[in-house]
Amino acid sequence: MKVIPLSEGSFTIDKTKLFVPFDEQTDVLNERPIGSLLVEIQPFLVITSKDVLLLDAGLGYNTPDGKLQIHENIRAAGYEPGQVTKVLMSHLHKDHAGGVSNSRSRVLNFPNATYYVQKRELDFALAKGLPSFLPEELEPLLNSPQVKFLNDDEGTIDDYITYWHTGAHSPNHQVFWIREEGETIFFGGDDAPQLQQMKVRYKTKYDFDPEKAMHLRKQWWEQGNKEGWQFLFYHDIKHATYKQA
Repeated sequence: MKVIPLSEGSFTIDKTKLFVPFDEQTDVLNERPIGSLLVEIQPFLVITSKDVLLLDAGLGYNTPDGKLQIHENIRAAGYEPGQVTKVLMSHLHKDHAGGVSNSRSRVLNFPNATYYVQKRELDFALAKGLPSFLPEELEPLLNSPQVKFLNDDEGTIDDYITYWHTGAHSPNHQVFWIREEGETIFFGGDDAPQLQQMKVRYKTKYDFDPEKAMHLRKQWWEQGNKEGWQFLFYHDIKHATYKQA
């Protein structure tokens, strides 16, 4: 399997839930509002023998010339957006789901893909709304034939992708394992967003269930290193992926 990080850049976020671009060469974190977190926004392409998978959909921002950034990142990696066959959504917070659709045209941004979404997560997101969710970006998912709603706590997609509803970072968060030819890729979304959080045991203030999230990270880290998983980190500025040598 081939993994391609699709970095959209570094950002700070504070209690306002606004993502403000951050240039590590010129910006100073201490000059941002107290409590600001520095994060990468990094969807992934995973190329398997069966699919071109997209793991989460980014912020949905446009480039200066008006093109969707995630589309341009995919093209820069040597693929076309129309080649994406499955979109696996860990959850629908706006930094993960802003690129799901074009809110003006009401069209999903990956025309040939099946989107795999927890139905409970979509219902919660539409009811909750701003500032964590963007309902206008998510509403096209409701009645689209491209969407496969996942209602179970765990299951398998096409015999090689496993999902599990954790409810750790957010009430309806899910994680994915992709297994092919002896390899295992693990995508933990915001349950496992950064390498450092896997190595050090601590509770985060922004998780729905901090205790559960902490224990899951420990469990996955130990099991994954034992079994040789490749970890994908959506919010890690320095480490997009990790696999123990």
